[in-house]
Amino acid sequence: MANRFRGFLPVVVDVETGGFDSGRHALLQIAAVFLRRGENGHLWRERTLSIHVQPFDGSQLDPKSLEVNGIDPFHPLRIAQPEDQAMGQIFSEVRREVKLNLCKRAILVGHNAHFDLGFVHAAAARCGIRRNPFHPFSSLDTVSLSALAYGQTVLARAAEATGLGWDTEAAHSAAYDAEVTAEVFCSIVNRWMDTAGIPESAALVPDQTG
Repeated sequence: MANRFRGFLPVVVDVETGGFDSGRHALLQIAAVFLRRGENGHLWRERTLSIHVQPFDGSQLDPKSLEVNGIDPFHPLRIAQPEDQAMGQIFSEVRREVKLNLCKRAILVGHNAHFDLGFVHAAAARCGIRRNPFHPFSSLDTVSLSALAYGQTVLARAAEATGLGWDTEAAHSAAYDAEVTAEVFCSIVNRWMDTAGIPESAALVPDQTG
């Protein structure tokens, strides 16, 4: 994997939240999808880690956001972890994958990736986590990639364009959205590999700034 993305490990992430402001609104669910690269250069989805997260103290919850994602943050049967434990578990797995794939750092892949990356970094800052494995500002956005490859920007339509289909009932679950995003990302990367390939010069180790 290190030879494909300049030493970066793409990790597909989706978050479900209590609003749009990463500083005020609660992180409620986070999922990370880990990828593998085959001998033919193709990427494929290997496994998913999904965690329900307890709203942090003082956080706000926008009823409109909860209506969209269908999450009841205080449901008695909802098994959720405190934010510091949830992020610690996610980061620990990401760091393990970075080492396993001989990479230098993880890079977040997401649909509207800046949104997910913002919540990941905000949660890490609140929890005082210094060993954040994700690049501080770079990301790979499947909105842009889908617009290029399929002429679509909405995740559901991009998924349909790849032949995956879309389950409306399962949508807005962090695990489902992350897995569909991963499939779209892999489809586009693999399609490019088959038609254009990448130059050998792409296999470079990133510098400190990426």
